[in-house]
Amino acid sequence: MGSYGMLARRILETETPVMIQIQELIRGAGDAMSLAQGVVYWQPPKEALEKVKELVWEPSVSCYGADDGLPELRNALVKKLREENNLHNCSVMVTAGANQAFVNLVLTLCDAGDSVVMFAPYYFNAYMSFQMTGVTNILVGPSNPRTLLPDADWLKKILLETKPTPKLVTVVNPGNPSGTYIPEPLLKRLADLCGQAGSWLIVDNTYEYFMYDGHKHTCVEGDHIVNIFSFSKAYGMMGWRVGYIAYPSNVEGFGAQLLKVQDNIPICASIISQHLALNSLEMGPDWVTEQVKNLVINRSLIMDALSPLGEDYVKGGEGAIYLFAKLPDKYHDDDFEVVRWLARKHGVVVIPGSACGTPGNLRIAFGGLRENETRIAAGRLKKGLEELVRDGMLQ
Repeated sequence: MGSYGMLARRILETETPVMIQIQELIRGAGDAMSLAQGVVYWQPPKEALEKVKELVWEPSVSCYGADDGLPELRNALVKKLREENNLHNCSVMVTAGANQAFVNLVLTLCDAGDSVVMFAPYYFNAYMSFQMTGVTNILVGPSNPRTLLPDADWLKKILLETKPTPKLVTVVNPGNPSGTYIPEPLLKRLADLCGQAGSWLIVDNTYEYFMYDGHKHTCVEGDHIVNIFSFSKAYGMMGWRVGYIAYPSNVEGFGAQLLKVQDNIPICASIISQHLALNSLEMGPDWVTEQVKNLVINRSLIMDALSPLGEDYVKGGEGAIYLFAKLPDKYHDDDFEVVRWLARKHGVVVIPGSACGTPGNLRIAFGGLRENETRIAAGRLKKGLEELVRDGMLQ
């Protein structure tokens, strides 16, 4: 067994990050184009970057800051939450991205052995966050097969019947990996069910500005509800790593316990990144929506590329930057092999649905390439899927 046997079981039993596997696949596939990682093609606002350039020599940028974030950024975020998200009773902690926000919350709210609830298709990093912290009783609920919306009736039943009651329920809205938007009535029902059962509800709002076809993003608030947000996608700040937690101010001690986790992981989010976040926030939501509207063409190109699978086989795309597509039934257990084949033979990379708890599907991201590049990638994907449906995975 050697030293491998001395490694923690909880980390050995945690899923291998699918994006690490995908990055290896891209490196080995030559000129493959990626429709895999959830990124956007734009950079932060030019004006915000120019202001940050002037701060490089400021001594405070090289020092630790307040654990929960720069006071001026937190104040601006509280104002934004009130005006844009209708959240009026929240305190804010700034984190090194939304993923770290989620880990902070799992460590603060859950004990090893607690049960938690997710809905398939789920966000793979959230699943891994539970696994690596010893929260292994992960109850994965169904989504409506036609819409991919979480099944609230199933949730009601599971919260009533599971003892002890699940500690928390989590959803991403709009969805990663599905791109499905949870409408306000359903989101409120999920929140009410959690409140009645005594469970936390964590809502990841990373894609709050990524709404299409007239849909409008909404949030829910309550003393059992925590909302997560991110600068990564909206402001093109993926590598700058800034997200934030909006947690209920009325829950005594919540912030103090979060600070224990924060102080032992990043201490604080990067100071210069927080300044960029503040400067970007000052550009207002219109700057973001101006970028997002350009993705509608990308979405259309990818939807056409998926047409060989059949219209009823493609879901989502109401929000976020994803479409979710069902492969022919014979590939139910081979979706990763299909992903490898598409990369090696057709030069286009996507995510296997098995990484999201739904084998036999593909997640396709349409935010990372400009229109002309997306057009090329979509052409490769369509050609590959046409061949897959017609002839199978010919080498």
